[in-house]
Amino acid sequence: MDDLSQILESAEAERLATGFLFTEGPLWHPDGFYYFVDIRKSTLYRIVPGRAPETLRTGTGEGNGTTFDLEGRLVICEGANRRLTRWSADGRSEVLMDRWEEKRLNRPNDVVCKSDGSLWFTDPALRVPVGERELSAAAVYRVMPDGETRLVVECEYPNGLAFSPDERILYIANTRFTQYIHAVELDREGNVVRRRIFADMSSDEKDGVPDGMKVDSLGRIFCTGPGGTWVFAADGRRLGIIRTPEIAANIAFGGADLKTLFLTARTSLYRLRVKTPGLSHPWVTLRGG
Repeated sequence: MDDLSQILESAEAERLATGFLFTEGPLWHPDGFYYFVDIRKSTLYRIVPGRAPETLRTGTGEGNGTTFDLEGRLVICEGANRRLTRWSADGRSEVLMDRWEEKRLNRPNDVVCKSDGSLWFTDPALRVPVGERELSAAAVYRVMPDGETRLVVECEYPNGLAFSPDERILYIANTRFTQYIHAVELDREGNVVRRRIFADMSSDEKDGVPDGMKVDSLGRIFCTGPGGTWVFAADGRRLGIIRTPEIAANIAFGGADLKTLFLTARTSLYRLRVKTPGLSHPWVTLRGG
């Protein structure tokens, strides 16, 4: 039986809002709110806990995973538009990457920012009809601060991703075919050294797949999956599954102390308190909290 007593402070998740189609892309802003998206509605929202969600932008091309760059600008995976974009405060957007070797990306899904300013994102292929695919392989890509693009690794179905506290491991959730978390070991410059299976997430649970992922300050990995949000120690041991009224697709640490776990769970948003803070975003660290 799972024992989450050393991880969770809250006994049950609190529902913050509901009435959506499929929520994703949670991201904490240090000014006191969360960004999130409704993929099916192609809409970006902002929510201050305790208040009603606010619509910020429509027509996002089934926007999905989000992060900040090192200047605090919002970066988003536009799945249906098959591109990674960055949005400035005045609402303008620019395409960071939409092709690899002159071929259109498949369907960018999730994105993270490394402390050197590079942006890493997953590009699964399965949901793009075969006849519309220009790239045969699913992969993880890297956009450097100067705009150079690199292919990191090819994967079966890469989805959520997160760095270890020292940024020497990139964790990648593999959603389809087989369900597991991939660990890609990196050198100090972010080049791939080796790759391995970090954790098996196959399950008899009928609902949920490996999807969104975050890491706390102790290096524990939180990954949404079958039956709930799975928690692993840094050595790969499963510590437990956080059960919520709806299966979460993605998660983010937030609040002033980064001890609130914010969950985008299909039609609703939830939160619960944890005992250990999550990792701070590199931009937030640079600006001093």
